[in-house]
Amino acid sequence: MGFFNRDKPGTPIMAQLEGDGGPALWRVIVIVLLGVLAVSTGSIWVRLALKLRGEGGLAFSLIVAASRMTVAALLLSGNWRKMPGRVSGGQMAGAALSGLFLALHFAAWISSLSYTSIAASTTLVTTTPLWVALFSAIVLGERLSRRTWLGMVLALSGGVLVASGEMAIAVPGSQPLLGNGLALLGAWIVSIHLLLGRRIQQQGLDLGNYVTITYTVAALVLLPLPWLLGEGYGGYPPLFYGYLLLMGLFPQLLGHTSLNWALRWLSPTWVTLAVLLEPISASFLGFLLFGEVPGSDVFLGGVVVLTGVAIAVLGGRESRGDRDR
Repeated sequence: MGFFNRDKPGTPIMAQLEGDGGPALWRVIVIVLLGVLAVSTGSIWVRLALKLRGEGGLAFSLIVAASRMTVAALLLSGNWRKMPGRVSGGQMAGAALSGLFLALHFAAWISSLSYTSIAASTTLVTTTPLWVALFSAIVLGERLSRRTWLGMVLALSGGVLVASGEMAIAVPGSQPLLGNGLALLGAWIVSIHLLLGRRIQQQGLDLGNYVTITYTVAALVLLPLPWLLGEGYGGYPPLFYGYLLLMGLFPQLLGHTSLNWALRWLSPTWVTLAVLLEPISASFLGFLLFGEVPGSDVFLGGVVVLTGVAIAVLGGRESRGDRDR
């Protein structure tokens, strides 16, 4: 989702595969698809943990979000030894601010899964490229193409259907309007995180150090919050902690790392389009594991949203090409 604004005009689908030493195209495609599948499991681990606990809510969501980021941060902690002298104070501050927004994103999005369907939550949070484009136009003065505006209008129309829709089979304790609002809030917040990340990396901070800082800050921000709400991290079945560990390993490290790796070889536009498969695969897994069936409004709205996002992403590529001609 955040790959939308890192495309370059005229970048082919195979950005570097034509040169010597690049991996075979089929290998890159397989890794991208595995990355999307890994990212898609994020909502599934949350739901499985929720099922064990029996109830959701803000404190539960913060425990899950903090655990996800802590696992990822610990696995990257070795990077801190190599960082002194390579990261300026300004880069560190910018990455830390980006990490704060990442923490808020996961707090909002994971909370949404306590109240709405997997299909609605993942579809709405996948609208991130639209908000990145819109914020870029408002804050950075970037020009958007007509196709991008068309995609936005189409996606927002579908979003209204998704946000107002109900599940054909209700989740206990569901409040679709609240859950859908939290998912959309998560998309808005992560858009700011991505814009900050783009700016900081353009200033010379490499991806490995950037991710290490942001994940660590996000974990540190989230860790104390459940205690402030009167909830602790102890007293749950061992399987609950297993789900939290898998959440840090699969969607966070394996999923996002695979997609970032693929950016060396594929155009960011096409990686972004591949990420639009996330709501589809997550919804399918939700149906298989939980019998969760989206209502007709959610299904139709989801199709419209993803179509609109795809049009906007391709329009963003077109507008960047026009500026350089």
